[in-house]
Amino acid sequence: MTFSQEFKTFVVKGNVMDLAVGVIIGGAFGKIVDSAVSDLIMPLVSKLFGGLDFSNYYVALAGQTAGLTLLEAKKLGSVFAYGNFITVALNFVILALIIFLMIRQMNRMSTAKADSAAPEAAPITPEDVMLLREIRDSLKTKG
Repeated sequence: MTFSQEFKTFVVKGNVMDLAVGVIIGGAFGKIVDSAVSDLIMPLVSKLFGGLDFSNYYVALAGQTAGLTLLEAKKLGSVFAYGNFITVALNFVILALIIFLMIRQMNRMSTAKADSAAPEAAPITPEDVMLLREIRDSLKTKG
């Protein structure tokens, strides 16, 4: 088999195609979740904590004056931007929580679907139990 034929066989396999679709959907989904976190959730978190904006917290390393925004301070020299890290870490925690809740709900739906789709059949009573019941019933009628 030539290299091109082997490559074509590899690319056309179902697993590779599923992975490609997953990556594309994941990228689009990532943008949606990122927008939900940065545009919807983080402003509420900021409002909850008194309007704090962590992204502009930094320590000036090049002697910048206090009170500059992070962007202005970076133009004047290097900065230790710990606030940006806090913002990214909070975004990650919120994103992980959203994904956890979605997967949890999907698992509940799939479990409910499996439970409703396959009703359990009544268990078959063993023959020895049936014989014992017959003996019990016949002793009750004689007594």
